[in-house]
Amino acid sequence: MPRYRIVHAHFDGLPTVALEDTHSGARAVLCTTGATLLSWQQATADGTLELIDGYASAAELHSQAGVRSGIMAPFSNRVADARYRFDGIEYDLQPGVPDTERLIYHGFLRSLELPIAEAWADDEAASVEFACTAIRPGAFAGYPFALDLRILFSLSDQGIALELEAHNVGDVAAPYSCGWHPYFRLGDEGIEHLKLHLPARHGIATDTELIPLVDGAAYQPLHAQPALDFRLPWAIGHTVIDGCVADPIADAHGIVLTRLRDPLNKRALEVWQHGGLVHLFTGDTLARDGRRAVAIEPVSAMTDAFNRPDCAAAIRLPPGSSHRFRCGARFAQG
Repeated sequence: MPRYRIVHAHFDGLPTVALEDTHSGARAVLCTTGATLLSWQQATADGTLELIDGYASAAELHSQAGVRSGIMAPFSNRVADARYRFDGIEYDLQPGVPDTERLIYHGFLRSLELPIAEAWADDEAASVEFACTAIRPGAFAGYPFALDLRILFSLSDQGIALELEAHNVGDVAAPYSCGWHPYFRLGDEGIEHLKLHLPARHGIATDTELIPLVDGAAYQPLHAQPALDFRLPWAIGHTVIDGCVADPIADAHGIVLTRLRDPLNKRALEVWQHGGLVHLFTGDTLARDGRRAVAIEPVSAMTDAFNRPDCAAAIRLPPGSSHRFRCGARFAQG
């Protein structure tokens, strides 16, 4: 019998697929709505440890409250006033919505029902691939582009891995960025004592609406952004964080690592990604269980990238081309 297996089940009536390691007891559960990671459990000397602060019910998932483990595509974080300009054309993602009520963030994918294209398991890993062909002209206001997306989740002895690939199947270039919005926890004691470590060069300065400042003013040295400065491992404490770290420093293998460690029980997580930026959020404004977990969000581009000339090349997806973004997390104890 292979070490890993696939188990189909339900979460509060919604279809799920579980990736299970029969040797270690590790388990990751994903819902077909948005390919959302609901749970990631690891076996420890003290019992089973839940590492994800996911949705508590189907109703909460459908409400998208907190965007828990949401896969963000075809844009990540906010688009200022829900409007953008691309190739000389103005687009409105919320037509008819008054200026005082306009707010859009994290794309469309997270709320779509995604069919499972394939699921497989062997002695090396368990994997599931979701497919999305729903992003087409006319399907979403203000985004008249055609994308096929492939979402691949894997569980192995290296932890969990996510690969998100977008292919432009239309006849014109499309604006595109993506990311992942998981909330990580290392126990039931909250986040104040947890140490965060993210070597980087800049923090993104924003206005009161969390929109980055224009041009180069957005890129501030981390000593000028103390709430985002974790170049050395520091306890989160009572710091309120909802911001983006730019120019993260990759390791010798070209991988960006964000480390979260609990010094009380010596548990640790490494969140890894190939390129991009890292958004951090301490969950202070969540409707449920604020500051119980910390969101470490790998993103391919900064907030409001659709409106920034300095991001134009990064978000441009020509017809027939693909964009691939890879990230994941590893757990360790001791």
